[in-house]
Amino acid sequence: MTTRTSDTGQPGLPQARLLVVVAVEPEAEAVLRGLGDDARPPSVPLPGGVLHRARRAGTGIDVLAAGVGPAAAAAGAATALALHRYDLVVSAGIAGGFAPHAPVGSVVVADAIVAADLGAETPEGFADVTALGFGTVRHTPSPAAVLAAAGALRAAGLAVATGAVLTVSTVTGSAGRAAELAARHPGAAAEAMEGFGVAEAAARHGLPALEVRTVSNAVGPRDRSAWRIGEALAALAGAFAALPYPELLKEVPRG
Repeated sequence: MTTRTSDTGQPGLPQARLLVVVAVEPEAEAVLRGLGDDARPPSVPLPGGVLHRARRAGTGIDVLAAGVGPAAAAAGAATALALHRYDLVVSAGIAGGFAPHAPVGSVVVADAIVAADLGAETPEGFADVTALGFGTVRHTPSPAAVLAAAGALRAAGLAVATGAVLTVSTVTGSAGRAAELAARHPGAAAEAMEGFGVAEAAARHGLPALEVRTVSNAVGPRDRSAWRIGEALAALAGAFAALPYPELLKEVPRG
């Protein structure tokens, strides 16, 4: 039987209550800047990765760069959840935004975390795994937590959109694919590669999940010259500086 711990046994480390899972270290560094740790915080070894441990507003926060894609995100999140105790899991990072709903530089708080390409092509079109009878393609964050997060971010002066964040294994690179996804998921705000994997890991451990993304580019034809990664990382830091951590933990359901 796996035993979860609230810390690593090292004196002075805060109790971990919130796990933030990103794909790559530049995203982790942006989150940590937002949390206000000028010096690199204590690091806790994890099989296949490292937890960067920080604290803000009385809340212990672990930040993990788990890798790119839903499989790596799910594996990394599940490993952390098996070894440490958390109340809430947040998938975060930069993303493509669906224009005009989520312009470059804006923050998206997901009201649904959706696996957008998990299924089968059929003569009638795409059928997701739910339609095929093999499981779920959607996790729904706590509406109260989404409202609290979006409200705090807006109060901090950030441009905020709420809507579904689509998890894909292949990033959209054409107008046709963007239109297809928008038609299948009306009101979708952003596209990324990890959220559904993180939410699946959280669900297996009976924990709620959120997804917070900042927009670096529009979903559509692939044009690296139009990407604004630095702007999106700055917005990510701003978002994690402004999130209302105690309120988020109060609003999420407990198992």
